Formats: sequence, structure tokens, C-alpha cells
Amino acid sequence: MFDGKTILITGGTGSFGHKYTQTLLARTKPKKIIIFSRDELKQYEMQQRFNDRCMRYFIGDVRDPERLRRAMHGVDYVIHAAALKQVPAAEYNPTECIKTNINGAENVINAAIDCNVDKVIALSTDKAANPVNLYGATKLASDKLFVAANNMVGSNRPRFSVVRYGNVVGSRGSVVPYFQQLIQQGADHLPVTHEQMTRFWITLQQGVDFVLKNFERMLGGEIFVPKIPSIRITDLAKAMAPELPIKIVGIRPGEKLHEMMCPGDMSFHTYEFADHFVIAPAIKFFNRSNDFTTNALGEPGKMVTQGFEYVSDTNPHFLSIDEISQCNQVAAL
Repeated sequence: MFDGKTILITGGTGSFGHKYTQTLLARTKPKKIIIFSRDELKQYEMQQRFNDRCMRYFIGDVRDPERLRRAMHGVDYVIHAAALKQVPAAEYNPTECIKTNINGAENVINAAIDCNVDKVIALSTDKAANPVNLYGATKLASDKLFVAANNMVGSNRPRFSVVRYGNVVGSRGSVVPYFQQLIQQGADHLPVTHEQMTRFWITLQQGVDFVLKNFERMLGGEIFVPKIPSIRITDLAKAMAPELPIKIVGIRPGEKLHEMMCPGDMSFHTYEFADHFVIAPAIKFFNRSNDFTTNALGEPGKMVTQGFEYVSDTNPHFLSIDEISQCNQVAAL
């Protein structure tokens, strides 16, 4: 479905944008891939890696609605990946996080409507489910904006959906490159915030593939959640440096002990599919059905049991230390 199409990725110079671009170029024949981001150095570095004739690079900020509209002219599909994502930084700089993650989301929605884009998928995070930190709260607000945007357009274009998943193996700013840096520097221990901490775990390629597939599945208004494994952070440390001791350093500002992707309060709106969950809108759409038991590909889903929660510590699938090591090896490729 991407052959001959124009795709725009906000925050496209990040880890996701790199892998998404690489995957699109390898598997499809797009008309254009537009990388929209505010860092000229990262764009220059990305141009050295991806210099195909279909590539376009737009310097701009999602806080700037006029620049977004200019970038979206003639665009078919948008992946909204731009965000301020560091939990402690958001706690100390709340207004800046709000400007990018909430106001920026609204600007993306309005530009997509003005430019008659076909489909938009916004990337979310497990921290948006029952948030306890500002980053998660801004992403929850962003999710609500994208879901409600489907009512703004009624039966017209575009369609808006959200993809929510957990920690991405090896992405910039995540714990894996941080541990790798400490190991390379000859650290005598690895710092872990809490001995019981768990996280959902997904590779960058799995995240990209999930987003690609959901462009085909989406009806508009749903939040897609993949079925993925969990890990214990202590097991991650042992997998990366079995010879180094672990030092418990305490939970950082705004950090959760465990992460959630499907809250129990939303179980009345949550459907289980073969390899993912769908959280349907709690609001009613005025010009279309709210039936999400079957997606656009005809895949059938079923309502989860009342009170169902999808949480990292009660996830039935945990990776072993050996499996974590293999994931890290894959992420390094």
C-alpha cells in the first residue's frame, strides 16, 4: 500500500524514523519519504545514510503549524513520532513537554486535515496508560486528541489511529545504550533503579513492522497494542554484563515500577486479536460505527474479560536472560 505514496515522518531522525525509512526503502517503492525534524545535524547525518531520490528532508518543529502544513502538501500517510520522551526531563521542564507533545499533536492533526492526508498513525507509549508522570500524561492527552480527531472529519479523510508499545531495545535514550556505555567505560557495577522493576520489551524492527501493518488494519480511532514480552531490569543487567554486580540506586522522578498498556478501566472497550489488542474509543463517533470487533483486513477480535489489564509484571511472557541477550544482539545489527 506504500508503493507510489508519499509518507511523512515527524521526528524522523530518531531511532524509529531511521528504521522505518530503511524498511520502507527495502520493501516498497514510495514516491517520497519526507523526514520532518528540527535538528539539522541529525538530518545531515541521515542524508549520508539515505540519499535515495525519493528522500526529502524538512527542517521544522511540530510546534510550528504553518511549517507542518507546508510539509504535508501532497502527503498520503503520516507517522507522528516527534515527542519529548525523557521522563525526568519532562518532570523538570513540564511546559516544554506540553508544547511539543500536546500542542504539537494538535498541530499535526490540523495540518493533516487541511492537507487532506489519507491516514495518520501517532506513536504512543505504555506510560500513557494510567500515567503517573508528566510525559505519560502528555502522551495520554495526545492519544485522546488523535482519537477525537476522527469525529472532526466525520466520514471524510484523514483517518487517525494510535500505536502504543513499550521500551524499544537499543533506541536512543533507553537503558541498553546506557548500560553499553558504562560497560565500555569499565564501570565496576551497573545501576538498577529497583530490584523488582519490569518493562515491556520490543525490538525496533518489530515496532516498525507493527506500525506498517496497522496502516492496513486501521479503521480510525483505535489504539493498537502489540502482544510483546516483558523483562526484569535485573535480568537485563545480567544479560549484558554477567560479571558485574548490580547496585540499586532508587527510582527516578516520575518513574513507574511496572508499566501498563491496557488499563482495567478500559476493559469494556478492549478487544483481543491474534497478536495484538485494540482499545476502542470511549466516545461515540457520529458518522460511523463504533464496532471494532473486525479490523479493515477482516481479522476478528473478541472483547476481553471485565477488569482485564495488560501490565509488565503480570504478563505471561517473560524473556529469559539468554533471550534478552539475543534481542540485544539483534538490536545492535
